[in-house]
Amino acid sequence: MKNILLLGGGGRECTLAWKIRQSPLCGDFYIAPGNAGTSEYGTNLPVGVTDFEAIKKICTEKSIDIVMVGPEDPLVAGIYDFFKNDDSLKHIVVVGPSKDGAQLEGSKAFSKKFMERHNIPTAAYREFTKDSFEEGVAYIRQAQPPIVLKADGLAAGKGVVITSDIEEAVDAFKAMVMDAQFGKSSEKVVIEQFLDGIELSVFALCDGDNYVLLPEAKDYKRIGEGDTGLNTGGMGAISPVPFADKTFMDKVIARVVEPTVRGLKAENIVYKGFVFFGLIKVGGEPYVIEYNCRMGDPETEVVIPRLKNDIIDLFLKMAEGKLSEVTIEHDSRAAGAVMMVAGGYPGDYAKGKVMTGFDKVQGSMFFHAGTTTKDGDVVTNGGRVLAITSYGSDIKAALAKSYENAALLQYEDKYYRKDIGWEF
Repeated sequence: MKNILLLGGGGRECTLAWKIRQSPLCGDFYIAPGNAGTSEYGTNLPVGVTDFEAIKKICTEKSIDIVMVGPEDPLVAGIYDFFKNDDSLKHIVVVGPSKDGAQLEGSKAFSKKFMERHNIPTAAYREFTKDSFEEGVAYIRQAQPPIVLKADGLAAGKGVVITSDIEEAVDAFKAMVMDAQFGKSSEKVVIEQFLDGIELSVFALCDGDNYVLLPEAKDYKRIGEGDTGLNTGGMGAISPVPFADKTFMDKVIARVVEPTVRGLKAENIVYKGFVFFGLIKVGGEPYVIEYNCRMGDPETEVVIPRLKNDIIDLFLKMAEGKLSEVTIEHDSRAAGAVMMVAGGYPGDYAKGKVMTGFDKVQGSMFFHAGTTTKDGDVVTNGGRVLAITSYGSDIKAALAKSYENAALLQYEDKYYRKDIGWEF
């Protein structure tokens, strides 16, 4: 039995908590800070994910064996290194890369250079700072729209702007690099070629030498139906992805996954954790849009339900460098997740709306994201409130069940997209 600490409080962490609790290897289980849903699987602790000293105290007092890091912030801030450099903590298994490894997500410029060094297919790009502003403007003016601008650092999923004309791109570039739109995160900006294709997400768990692939997924980022409107953290997801057939996935493995794992090892970067490959299929070929150093959200809400392996056993094999001994088993059923959000999201929205109807939901799982409890009620506490995930014989059947149950859950100003999986 292993005592587990899961860091985070979103839909991803609620799904991971659901999965961790199913393991016969799970002993005492804590989630920091957690949400209204994670409290069903373990004990929530009111500690922030980057408060390393408070996390150390929990690990010491609760005799923690495994720390599963959900979000990117603590990884980019170096939580793995914090544990491994502390004699009282270094025996604990940390699921997540070193600070150097987390640069794959923490710095767009680092990840682009890494892909260049290891011949991993990605969009052509240049990087600019305030000192090279005029050079950046000149680069934009000779580019062919659409033009993609990315803040180098973490920007809570909002640091990417796709512009449809030159002047819009110049304005966005100025806002980022000269006006510090994203603070330190946009002190450096990557400007890259727009790739036209269809996106998907691929996930690997890496032990430093070997890796295993989890089920792939596709998420839907825009707030409006037909993929219109503002970008969000994700409005729903599906798995499997119909166009990700064996021919395509063999290319992904040979051209993207294996060169990434080999490249990390060749550069002596410690990477024991999840790698998220944000991919785009262009004319049958895979290109990397971005790396993340953790699982995605809401993709986790369909990927983890389709993973049949014991997740704690996977973490232990990862720690021992024995993932080569593991065969990943997928549930043959499809999974479809619909994200219910607060009215007004991704702009201004209200919190504290009482949620009802949980007792009416049948045949679906609900994974809490932005929720908390107040006076015995579950209330909204974020923009993305809750994901409803269902299994089905195919994507359409899975989503039909999720939509049936989304209609039963009630709170003021609820909203969800009714066309997840529309292109399939």
